[in-house]
Amino acid sequence: MSGVKHAEIRQALKHKKQELETRLNRIHANLRRGTEADSKERAKQFEDNEVVDALGNEARAELKKISAALQRLDVGEYGVCVECGLPINSGRLEVYPYADECIECAEFYEHRQRHQS
Repeated sequence: MSGVKHAEIRQALKHKKQELETRLNRIHANLRRGTEADSKERAKQFEDNEVVDALGNEARAELKKISAALQRLDVGEYGVCVECGLPINSGRLEVYPYADECIECAEFYEHRQRHQS
């Protein structure tokens, strides 16, 4: 992969990371706000907070994946599956630039997770 392509990927990953950090800041601000005195309204706020917290968890997980992708870029391992060591399809990386597994390994992992439950 060329240096220009790496620079483009790095920029896209950093942009996505910044978006997620901004979203997390909004989520934290939302969760810190006070609750209403009305019990019905308070119950609704607690329910909303659970949803917002779940979104925050997703954003944090995505941030970890982006940071790992940036590290793989730094050490020259970007685009290589962490499971099997084969190259990750460029189409997959275009859609999911912080993918760390090839589609075959990712599908295998998802299949295994579904059948363990």
